[in-house]
Amino acid sequence: MARLPRLYLPGCAQHVIQRGNNREACFYDDADYKAYLAFLKDAAVKYDVAIHAFVLMTNHVHLLVTPSTEQSVSRMMQAQGRRYVQYFNFTYGRTGTLWEGRYKSTLVSTDSYLLTVYRYIELNPVRADMFAHAADYPWSSYQRNALGKPIQLLTPHPVYCQLASNDVERQKAYRGLFRGRMPERDLTAIREATNKAWALGDDRFKAQIEAKTGRRATPLGRGGDRKSEAFISAKNE
Repeated sequence: MARLPRLYLPGCAQHVIQRGNNREACFYDDADYKAYLAFLKDAAVKYDVAIHAFVLMTNHVHLLVTPSTEQSVSRMMQAQGRRYVQYFNFTYGRTGTLWEGRYKSTLVSTDSYLLTVYRYIELNPVRADMFAHAADYPWSSYQRNALGKPIQLLTPHPVYCQLASNDVERQKAYRGLFRGRMPERDLTAIREATNKAWALGDDRFKAQIEAKTGRRATPLGRGGDRKSEAFISAKNE
């Protein structure tokens, strides 16, 4: 099956995943995490991308971002990825690729899924059984969004800002979102949308994305594309 082009829409939040080639480690030392974040910040500023949430895992990265133009995210990821590979190969005396081809991404509805994706991203170390709580992991945006530690890379999304009228109450409300486990249906929806380049949201959001981008934002129904000539012809036989 042909791979669908990514969905791009300026001003719409995106969940982005960048994986190490063959799921091999991309970070060995604290200096590596710091270098990645520094390069990411430079690229985000250059290409005008707001970064709301992130987690750097051993062999992959999750980001929640909002681009200003259609090409902002792809240019940011290319610039940051190239620079980090040069750093990583020089540091560890290696050559060749580090990343697993194309990054994966999905557009995220601010009405129904944005805060869920924040939570999904920052709970990665907990789901991986690395730490008991998101607060224990140093390489994620939970440190800023929930605990108030300064991270210059981050730009709060308006939906996050609406949690409360000031930082202290906002961070308290945000921490409250992390009580209990995420429903399996939310995990599945986020993974499928991101890995298959669908839009993440309700039917109205998906219809809006399709109208604005001219590209399918949901899987085809069983039996194929019901609007295609092949389907209509087969139905009438």
